[in-house]
Amino acid sequence: MMTQQSPRIEWRPEFETGNAEIDHEHRSIVDRLNDVFVGAPSDETINQLGELYAWISAHFALEETIMRSHNYDQFQDHKDDHERLLDDIRDIMDDCQAGTFGGMDDALQQRLEDWFVGHFKIKDSRLHRMLHPDQ
Repeated sequence: MMTQQSPRIEWRPEFETGNAEIDHEHRSIVDRLNDVFVGAPSDETINQLGELYAWISAHFALEETIMRSHNYDQFQDHKDDHERLLDDIRDIMDDCQAGTFGGMDDALQQRLEDWFVGHFKIKDSRLHRMLHPDQ
């Protein structure tokens, strides 16, 4: 019997923003996402995706509240990037419910990794530098 191991998003240094608390939350996002894609898609996958979606939505809402309170100059672009990831998760959930999602393939893994590298390293790092210029 052959065991298929799902690809995993590995935490990499380029994901780091320089803020230990933010990096911890981001590591949690990556870990939760990886947990969803262990094994074949099932009803449990849909439930896990729903929980992941809610958790990420809350994290993003907090970030967006902070950005608004500081009149962050790139608020809309940053928020739009959050929406792109949430749209991707909703699409995956829809595919799971329709039975058309076969698992986390290399293309999906790469798309999600690219999102994390770009968002954490560029957008969240810039936000952190703006909020904490002395760090």
